[in-house]
Amino acid sequence: MSRKLCLITGASAGIGAAFARKYAGWDLALTARRKDRLEALAKELTAQHDIDVLTISADLSDSRAPENIVEAIENQGRHVDALVNNAGYGLPGVFTSAPWRTHADFIQLMMTAPAHLIRLVLPGMQERKFGRIINVCSVAGYVPGARGHTLYGASKAFLIKTSQSLHLENARYGVHVTALSPGFTYSEFHDVNNTREMVSKTSRWMWQSAEAVVESGYDAVENNVPMRVPGFHNKVITTLSRVLPESWALGIMAKQSEKIRDAS
Repeated sequence: MSRKLCLITGASAGIGAAFARKYAGWDLALTARRKDRLEALAKELTAQHDIDVLTISADLSDSRAPENIVEAIENQGRHVDALVNNAGYGLPGVFTSAPWRTHADFIQLMMTAPAHLIRLVLPGMQERKFGRIINVCSVAGYVPGARGHTLYGASKAFLIKTSQSLHLENARYGVHVTALSPGFTYSEFHDVNNTREMVSKTSRWMWQSAEAVVESGYDAVENNVPMRVPGFHNKVITTLSRVLPESWALGIMAKQSEKIRDAS
């Protein structure tokens, strides 16, 4: 096939679906748990852009999922030219409010699976001297840890640091790696983790559309920018988190956590 192929995780809605529409000039491999949503999106994009769209239903909290996804693509005689690690969710509540198995699944999906997928597709990208990797991170990866959602910010900080290292390691291969760190984004994310009521208390100017986030991420990876924080307000937040004394930043986060986090 002459067209390149982009693999997008968490592609059934929100930022993932917006990335699918952005990369619809390429062939696509879309994966998420909801097969019906993937197939509806695939039908839409195939009709509009005359591309090949492979849908793969997978749960990335299963340690076998990354290998199964890449194998499904290779069985079609294709390889991955771009990877968008977008799948993710929040786990509201203080650390002891959920059993360890729940936390272990979260760590698998949010940290281990993205790293595993990168490790599976990166050698081929290096060999072909072309590749694009976008890791969808978060402003939460820059700011101090919040009360509630104990592992969320930590998982995003992991992806940011991993992306930075991969950017440095792969520039000579023509492989571009970007950590895309949006803030509040209009999507189903907060509905899935039952925090919609709480985050709705935040000001509207703090929110962005999924399409705006995707445009920023696409521009960054094409220009080989290692880190991109879309939105002026998010840039201010992440900059302040780095320059303020840590005790001040943590104190601010403590106050904000009471307002918008489910810390029950």
